[in-house]
Amino acid sequence: MPYKLSSMEALRNEKIDAVVTQKRPGVYALDKSTTDGFQVSYVGRADDDVNKRLKDWVGKYKFFEFDYATSPKDAYEKECELWHDFGGAQGKLDNKIHPDCPEGTNWKCPNPKCDKSK
Repeated sequence: MPYKLSSMEALRNEKIDAVVTQKRPGVYALDKSTTDGFQVSYVGRADDDVNKRLKDWVGKYKFFEFDYATSPKDAYEKECELWHDFGGAQGKLDNKIHPDCPEGTNWKCPNPKCDKSK
């Protein structure tokens, strides 16, 4: 499923708890800037609890947007899409390498131009 990120929120524990209310897999984008709206600096995923994973980034980035996923595979595919869409392959993100699939899987990137799609 394509991702649809939420609105921008401050990356604070209480805000995460207020808006990420379900224990589900998901993806997120993080912003370390303080001006010019949301600027994606990092993308990531959680295979089981996106609320918990976002809390690992409190104090390192300032804002977040997120989307739930229907499964760990859906989360992986959405993370790949985010990484490509926001310039990961061009070095525009803090995470310079392509997302890895979860251990024990051989899932492929949904981007047909990506080496990890083969």
